[in-house]
Amino acid sequence: MLQCRPVFAAVHESPFRKLHNLKRNKDTQSASSLKIYVRLLGYVRPYVPAFALSIVGFLIFASSQPMLAGILKYFVDGLSNPDAALFAGVPLLESLPLMKAVPVLIVAIAVWQGLGSYLGNYFLAKVSLGLVQDLRLALFDSLLRLPNRYFDETNSGHLISRITFNVTMVTGAATDAIKVVIREGLTIVFLFGYLLWMNWKLTLVMLAILPVIGVMVTSASRKFRKQSKKIQAAMGDVTHVASETIHGYRVVRSFGGEAYESRRFRAASEDNTRKQLKMVKTGATYTPMLQLVSYTAMSVLLFLVLWLRGDSSVGDLVAYITAAGLLPKPIRQLSEVSSTIQKGVAGAESIFEQLDTPPEEDRGTVARERVAGRLDVRQLSFRYPGSDRVVLDGIDFSVEPGQMVALVGRSGSGKSTLANLIPRFYHHESGQILLDGVDVEDYTLKNLRRHIALVTQQVTLFNDTVANNIAYGDLAGAPRATVEAAAQAAFAAEFIERLPQGYDTEIGENGVMLSGGQRQRLAIARALLKDAPVLILDEATSALDTESERHIQAALDRVMSGRTTIVIAHRLSTIEKADVIMVMEQGRIVERGTHQELLARDGAYARLHAMQFAEQGEGAGLTR
Repeated sequence: MLQCRPVFAAVHESPFRKLHNLKRNKDTQSASSLKIYVRLLGYVRPYVPAFALSIVGFLIFASSQPMLAGILKYFVDGLSNPDAALFAGVPLLESLPLMKAVPVLIVAIAVWQGLGSYLGNYFLAKVSLGLVQDLRLALFDSLLRLPNRYFDETNSGHLISRITFNVTMVTGAATDAIKVVIREGLTIVFLFGYLLWMNWKLTLVMLAILPVIGVMVTSASRKFRKQSKKIQAAMGDVTHVASETIHGYRVVRSFGGEAYESRRFRAASEDNTRKQLKMVKTGATYTPMLQLVSYTAMSVLLFLVLWLRGDSSVGDLVAYITAAGLLPKPIRQLSEVSSTIQKGVAGAESIFEQLDTPPEEDRGTVARERVAGRLDVRQLSFRYPGSDRVVLDGIDFSVEPGQMVALVGRSGSGKSTLANLIPRFYHHESGQILLDGVDVEDYTLKNLRRHIALVTQQVTLFNDTVANNIAYGDLAGAPRATVEAAAQAAFAAEFIERLPQGYDTEIGENGVMLSGGQRQRLAIARALLKDAPVLILDEATSALDTESERHIQAALDRVMSGRTTIVIAHRLSTIEKADVIMVMEQGRIVERGTHQELLARDGAYARLHAMQFAEQGEGAGLTR
């Protein structure tokens, strides 16, 4: 019995617990939606004056609605006596008959309504566009500060989708939704006030419908938000596939991947379309149901008006029914705005998720004008966040200013990871990396990276001129003579001068107008212009032909003087002059020494050298 009781209790309690948890989750979601929307509206704070003017405009617009209903009362009552005075007892206007006053008032109401519509729409659009601009800038600025691991874990398509698609969803919530909520909400308030003034008993009957509408709106809102989040994720997939295909179009075409990419994009697009259609279906079902409830209430109201009309005039009844008839439209529009708000909330949620991600950590306080370039790595170990595999294990070496250290080894041995830890693209978990005796963690990030020039195998160039690509970022504004000298040292001047506009030639997205070797030489020129005490070359000459590499190697020999240089090289011929060559395997340094010492040792380096020499010999034989 003692063993059965908990099971029995659990069986009987679980449905109630499930209901409780479901209710709690719904309440949490509602609170979360409200919190996100309030935070979104917090971005309106700088635009309060314009927002206030828009509210004034919508107040004017909403006040015109009962005026139109009220004017019908005088029109209908005036049918029996068109010469009666509308403004009896008002000086100068008491002689104006209904026949003339009603048309003039209708035109005046239209002008009043137009003024309110202009003020409301224009100034609210000004607020919302400013809000979207601020969000877009905040998103982009956050991209510039996010840590490397964030880019490792998030695909670029979803990041781009946030700046484009998600911000558009926020626009709807910030523009259309607020406009409808304020304008139609105020319209309902004015109409209800007018109806209460005319016949408060009948109007209270109409209020009975509001709880039903509230339940329907709440239920639909949850569905809209859930579906919106799925749509945004699907849109991110569409952007991601398109972005990958555009950037890799050469590989797609050379390997016949057109059909595969077409199927991949079609699948992502169809998934997005299905989710969009599901949301439309929810809205298409929800709106008629709400309309049915509204018109049912209207039919009851008409019955009660006819039954309880008392001594009201025909004009009073027509004005009351007209004002009541104007209510379903703003109520329907208010209910439909729920989907727009939920789309915006879902979009804002993903935007705030990125904005709330802590920026690249920078606890450093040391800032030096220039360092000598002594580098000490002591018992350095590292594993990537979220991974159990040790990438670097107990790395220990020192480099004197002006020395050249080469890192060689098979792919995956940890060479590039070590190079990325020096400028602090990742934070190491144990050990030390000292630059001039100060841990790199103690330098401010900006100051640390100012002392390091990095050239990687994956060259990044921008859709700008050659000169602006060399003098990029902190180097912008460098004298043209200095830029040309850096290009000359990197053996880039000879091809730059043959370009249509020379240094002022735009080279296309990521330097698409240039060859791989030319792009690499521009990246080296950029590093040389930086004139940093520490130079890191990660397969920097891999895309160069033999002649270009020979010229650049001679240039690098000149600029390495007085600089700490770390070279990661696949071609062993490029690092024969290195002061120290370190061979890495599985995150450890297994050998170190000069080229001649390591060959004489006949170990791991000698095997790599022999293997590469054999490959080069075979290549030469094939060439012959």
